[in-house]
Parts: sequence; structure tokens; C-alpha cells
Amino acid sequence: MEQASNIRIIKTKKHNWHFNFRRFLPWILPIGLIAVWQLSASVGLMSSTVSPVSVVQDGISLIQTGELQTNISISLYRASMSLLIGGSAGFIFGFLNGISSVFRDVFDTSIQMLRNIPHLSLIPLVIIIFGIGETAKISLVAVGVMFPIYINTFHGIRSVDSKLIEMGRSYGLSRWQLLTKIIIPGSLPTILMGLRYALGVMWTTLIVAETISSSSGIGYMATSAQDYMDITTVVLCIAMYAILGKVSDLIAKTLEGLFLQWKNEKRSVANG
Repeated sequence: MEQASNIRIIKTKKHNWHFNFRRFLPWILPIGLIAVWQLSASVGLMSSTVSPVSVVQDGISLIQTGELQTNISISLYRASMSLLIGGSAGFIFGFLNGISSVFRDVFDTSIQMLRNIPHLSLIPLVIIIFGIGETAKISLVAVGVMFPIYINTFHGIRSVDSKLIEMGRSYGLSRWQLLTKIIIPGSLPTILMGLRYALGVMWTTLIVAETISSSSGIGYMATSAQDYMDITTVVLCIAMYAILGKVSDLIAKTLEGLFLQWKNEKRSVANG
């Protein structure tokens, strides 16, 4: 009995070590690329002015002057407001069109027409309507964010198993209970997938939006550095966008873990 208990403990320890190793795997490729990049700069295959060490040193100097954190905070504000506005609009329209055939007949065709217009081609129109201030930048990014969330919310609600809805009705669930206990939980995985995709669109659109006669933000820093041929700062700005995008994706994954915990538990029970 004691021997079986010891074997169980050894297996548990191996499992924990294996789990920690798997968590490290996503970072092997980025760290390896940075190491190769630094090595290439050290042996002269690349310019030493754009090595990882020089980029970090440039970032430290910009932090000391306060320029980097100021522009990052401005970009975060623009991204957050765009996600709030565009994401809310996409979710509301996707939700209403998903549950109501009347709303679907009125709005879906028009939204699908607009969705097929590249949102970056709207830059001249946005400038004419909103000028070159904050409203123009936030509006452009909000349009880019809206459609991924709309299409995934709409698809998620429409894809909920109709048998589950009929079963809920047979148990006497009200419309509100059907929404909260069957429709929304069933569509949540697809909605969160749309959120992850929208976060990627948000940052790529913001890069372009912050070049529209801007005087602040990470995109402005990159454009200004390009004018002065400051390649190190340009690379730093690209790295900052990559880091912010990774953090956003981690937040989205955390939300999936919180809201879809029931799904993971059900899968664990099914696998024994």
C-alpha cells in the first residue's frame, strides 16, 4: 500500500514538471530569435545599432525622459476607447440580429456590405468627417474592431443547438432564462474568439491611425523616428506593439479560462 502511494507521488511530480515545461514552450522561439539577432549583430552580420541590447538601451533612455510611458499610455487609451465603442456596437448588433429575425432582416445585409469595405480605406472619409483629432483615430479603430466581434457574436448565437433551446422551453424556462442559461453560454466560446481576433485588428489599425497627423502615441514615435532615420526607436516601437498585442491576447485567454471554466470541467469529466 505504501509502495503504491509512493508511485502515485512520483507520477504527480513528473506531471507537474511536464506542465511547467509546456508553459515555457511558447517562449522558446521568441527568445531564440532574439538570441540569434543579438549574435548576428555581435559578429557583424547585422548593424549593432539595431541589436536587442541597443533597443533596450534606447527604451531605458526614453523611460528616463518619460517619453515612452507617456506615449504608451496614450495609445492604450485610444485602444481601450476603440474596443469599448466598437466592441459594444459589434456585440449589440450581433446579439440582436442573432436572436431576432426582424433585426436580422433590417440590419444584417447592410452590416455585411460595410464589413466588406476595407476599413483602412475609410481614412480620407474619417478625416473629412471628424478631422485629425482623437475622434478620428478612435473612430477608425472602432470600425475595425466592430466587425470581428459582430460576425462571431452573430454566428455564435445562431449556432446554439436548437434542441437545447427546445428542451429549455419544455422545462418551462422564460426567455430571460433561455438567454442566460442556454444561448449566451453556448455562444460564449465563439464570442471570445471574436474578441481575440478583434484585439489583433485593434493594434494593427491603431498603428496606421496614429500616423494621421498625430503628435502622440507609439505610432507617432515610430513615424517621428523614421523621419530622423532613428532605426533603433522604430524597432523599439514595433517591439512595444508586439508586447502590447501579446498582453492583450493573454488577457483574452484569461477571460476564456474564467468564463469557459464549465466547458473545461465538462471535458475533464468526459475524459475521465
